[in-house]
Formats: sequence, C-alpha cells, structure tokens
Amino acid sequence: MFIGTTRNMYEGQTVVRLEYESYEEMAVKEIKKLCKEAREKWTLHHIAVYHRLGVVPVCEASVILAVSSVHRRESLNAVSFLIDELKANVPIWKKEVYDDGSGSWKQNKECLWTQKENKMDDSNEEINQKNNKST
Repeated sequence: MFIGTTRNMYEGQTVVRLEYESYEEMAVKEIKKLCKEAREKWTLHHIAVYHRLGVVPVCEASVILAVSSVHRRESLNAVSFLIDELKANVPIWKKEVYDDGSGSWKQNKECLWTQKENKMDDSNEEINQKNNKST
C-alpha cells in the first residue's frame, strides 16, 4: 500500500493545501490501463487506486494505492510501478497554495508530456543562442 500525503513545505514556502484538477474521463481510462499493465507484469489479486480531486489540506492523503498478491514482492513492485506511471501518464494537475495566498501549478517530473515540452524548450533555447551568436 502507498498513501501520498500533502507536505507542508516546498522549497522554503509553507504549503497550506493542494488543489487537484483532472480530465476525469481520460484519467479513469488511463488508470484502468495501468491496472491492466500491472496485471500483465505480475500475478495480482486486487488493485485499488484512489486519487482525490479538489482541495486537499496539508497532512491529508491525495492518492492511495493498494495491491494484493500471493507474494509481497509482486505487490510492492506493482505499487511502485502504478504510482510512477500514474504521475507520468494520468491527466491530473495540482496547484500548491501557500500561506501567503499565492499558488503555483506543479509539474510532476515523471510526467511524459512535461518532459517533451522541456526538451522542446531546451532545443528552442539552443537554437536562440546559436542565432544570437551568428548575428
């Protein structure tokens, strides 16, 4: 079992809550796909995946994953796979809200489309630097 809770600090700022949004129909479809993939990799009995949406205060759970199997190693590997893939592929977005009232939308470092955007941004920056040197 894995339970992800809202931390109260991020880079020196006091976090008071997270606010989650999702494209729910697509998120459910992606979570079911991940559960199917986990069942193909390991011999599992049951899988439960729960992710809250809306406001999640500090110290409360945002995501809960539970997996059962005959052998613990399969369950532990499946839980690790599921949380990593959920963060990488499921369209759920979070905003951190700080004690001063400001907020910041966060990108999961595992998120595949974020990685692609960052690579494109890096490539564009390299092109801009090259163009600036040639002028």
